[in-house]
Amino acid sequence: MKKYLITLIPVVLLGWQSGPSREKGSLTLVDTLSQGDIKPVASQFKAEELTTRILSNYHYRKTKLNDSLSAVMFDKFIDGIDHGRLYYLASDIADFEKYKLSFDDFLIRKELDVPFDMYNVFRKRYKERSEYIQALLKEEKPFDFTADESINTDREKAPWAKSADELNDTWRKYLKSEALDLKLSGKADSSITTTLRDRYKNRDRALARIRTEQVFQMFMNSYAEALDPHTSYLAPTAADRFKQDMSQSLEGIGALLQEEDNYIKIKEVIPGGPAFKGKQLRKEDKITGVAQGDEGKIVDIVGWFVDDAVKLIKGPKGTVVRLQIISADALPGTPPKEYRLVREKIKIEEQRAKKEIVSITSGKKDYKVGVIDIPLFYRDFEGAQQREKEFSSTTRDVQKLITELQGENVDGIVIDLRNNGGGSLTEAISLTGLFINRGPVVQVKESQGEIDVQSDNDPSIAYNGPLAVMVNRFSASASEIFAAAIQDYKRGIIVGEQTYGKGTVQTLINLNQYDTKYPEPLGEAKLTVAKFYRINGSSTQLKGVMPDLELPSAFKVNEYGEGSQPSALPWDQIPSSRYETTNNVNEKIISQLKDKYNSRLKSDEELKTLVKTLDDFKKARENKIVSLQETKRKVEREEAEKKRAAMKQLGEPDEEEEEVDGKAVEAPKEVKKKKDIYLNETGRMLVDLIQISKEPSLAGTKKK
Repeated sequence: MKKYLITLIPVVLLGWQSGPSREKGSLTLVDTLSQGDIKPVASQFKAEELTTRILSNYHYRKTKLNDSLSAVMFDKFIDGIDHGRLYYLASDIADFEKYKLSFDDFLIRKELDVPFDMYNVFRKRYKERSEYIQALLKEEKPFDFTADESINTDREKAPWAKSADELNDTWRKYLKSEALDLKLSGKADSSITTTLRDRYKNRDRALARIRTEQVFQMFMNSYAEALDPHTSYLAPTAADRFKQDMSQSLEGIGALLQEEDNYIKIKEVIPGGPAFKGKQLRKEDKITGVAQGDEGKIVDIVGWFVDDAVKLIKGPKGTVVRLQIISADALPGTPPKEYRLVREKIKIEEQRAKKEIVSITSGKKDYKVGVIDIPLFYRDFEGAQQREKEFSSTTRDVQKLITELQGENVDGIVIDLRNNGGGSLTEAISLTGLFINRGPVVQVKESQGEIDVQSDNDPSIAYNGPLAVMVNRFSASASEIFAAAIQDYKRGIIVGEQTYGKGTVQTLINLNQYDTKYPEPLGEAKLTVAKFYRINGSSTQLKGVMPDLELPSAFKVNEYGEGSQPSALPWDQIPSSRYETTNNVNEKIISQLKDKYNSRLKSDEELKTLVKTLDDFKKARENKIVSLQETKRKVEREEAEKKRAAMKQLGEPDEEEEEVDGKAVEAPKEVKKKKDIYLNETGRMLVDLIQISKEPSLAGTKKK
C-alpha cells in the first residue's frame, strides 16, 4: 500500500513573506531606489526553466501554457504586488495590459525582464506614496476627526486610481482611520503621529529588503498558484526556512504566521501550543502589536515582515508575551484585544485525543454521551517503524478512550473533528477501522490516472454503538476522509458545517535534483500530484463533506475553505469502490432527526438566540464602510463590541476570560468552560438517534 502524508492546511507563501531578516545597517528605501532597478540573476533563468518543466509535466492538473493561463498569471502577479490597489495607477495597469497574453511566452522563452520591470514601476509608485505619507504626518494637525467622512475597508475590487492626487486622498483616509483607531484606544495626539511615522518607516524598510529572489518568487508563484492554491515555488531562502519550520521544535505561542495586506496573520494554530490550549487565537486573526512580559510596552508590528515579528513573539520557555489581536470575524472598526500567553514548547501529549462525558436529558431520562476530541491525526512514524510498543498514534489513543468510555457506560460517542486540519492518512484509515468491520476507506487518484484504493483490513471493531462525528468549516484533509467514510458506510451521523474541501496531495521537489551540476541553489517546487476520493467515488476536493445535520454557521459557504480559492481544482467523480453499508443510519432516520432538530430551532431559546446572533453578525460583516468621524466611529465600535460580546456567549468553547482595564486575561482555573451549544446540540441529535433506533418500524430499518 502506498503511503501518503496529508499535512495541515498549508500556508501559501505570498508577497513579501520570504525576505531575509533585516540586519543592522540595512539600506533605506531611498538608498535602495538610488541603486537602480532590481534585475534577475542567472540562476533564476535556470530555476524558471526547471519549475516550468516540472509543473507542466507532473502537476495533477494538466494545464497548457497558453493565453488563457497567461491572463490568470498576469492578474495574480499584479495582485501579489498590489493587492489593495493602493500604489499602481490606472495608467500603469493600462501600460501593462500589452503583456497580459505573454506571460506564458515568458516561461517558454525563459524571459524575466517584463515581470521585473512591472515590479520596478511599483517601487517607484511606492516611493511616491511614502513621500506623501511622511509629509502628511509632519503636519501639526494632519487629521480632522469632526469631518463626516468614511472609507471602504475592502479594496480588493476597487478601481485603480486615475491620478496621484486620487491615491493620496485614499491614503489620507487610510491614515486617518488608523489614527482614529489609536485615538479611541487612548493614545495622545503626539503619540499617534509618532506611532504612524514609525509604522510606515518600518514598511519602507521592508520594501528596501526586497531583492531579486523575492520578485522572482512572486512571478513564479503567479504561475504555480494559477494551477491550484496549494502549488508554489520556494526560492532558496524560503525553501531553507520551510525546512527549518518543518524540523525544528516550536517554542513560542504555537502558531504559523504569514504576512498579508500589511498585517501579520495567523494561518494555523498548532495543536499543543499556548494559543491552542487557551483557545484565544484563531486562524486568520491579525496581530497588530507585541509586548514582552506583563509590563512591557506594546510594539506596533503593522507593516512588519513575518520573520521580524516572529523574533518578538518567540522567546524563552515560561516567559510572558502579550499580543494585540484583531479577530478574523471582527467587524470593521473593532478595536484590537490584548491577550496574555506564556511561551512554551509544543508537547505531543497536548495534541493527543481527549475525552469527556456530556449529560443530555431527553424526556425523563438522562443520557451519558462520550465525547472524543481529536485536534489532528498524529502518528510517530519513526516509532512505528522501530516497533515501539507505545508510539504516538491517534488510533491507539482513541481506542483506549473508547474502552474507558464504555467502562463508564456511555450511551453513545461523539468524535469531535472541529478545526482538525488533517495529518496522517494512515491514522485516518486505521481510525475508521475502529468503527467498521473491514473495507475500503479512501481512493487516491494520481496525475497519471492510476487509482489506489486504501482499506482497513482489520475485521475487529472497537465500538459499534451510536456514533456522531462533528465537523466545521476548518475540518480538512484527513478529517474529511474519516467523516466521509463514516457517512458512506452509514455508520454514524455527520453534524456541523460543510468541511474545508481540501482533497489534494502535494509533494516537494528540489530543483537541483534535475541539474545536479548546477553550482547554485535553485529552490524547490511544491506541487499537487494526486486527489482523494470517497469510497462512493465522489471527490472530497472543493465540496468537502456535507453534514447530515447542518448547524448554524458564522460563515458563508465560500468565505473560507477551498471554495474561496479561484484556482482550486474542481470536484469530480470516479467509479465507486465495493463496500457494504451498515443499517445504523438511513434516509428515514436522517429525515426524522432533521424534524426533531427543526422543532428545537423553533422552541429552544438558546438555539433561537444562536441563529439570530449569527445572522446579525454575518449581515454586519457585509458592511465594509467605516466612519472617519470620531463620534460616529465610537457608536460603530460600541455596536461592534455588543455583537462581539453576543458572539462570545455562543458557539464553540473558549477558556473563560475576565477583562481587566480592557485586557482579556485568563480566569482562575476553577471557573468552568462556557457552554458549548454546538456540542450540546450534537449530543441531543445523538440521543435522538438512540431513541429512533430502538423503534425499527419507525426508523424504517430491519432487525438482524
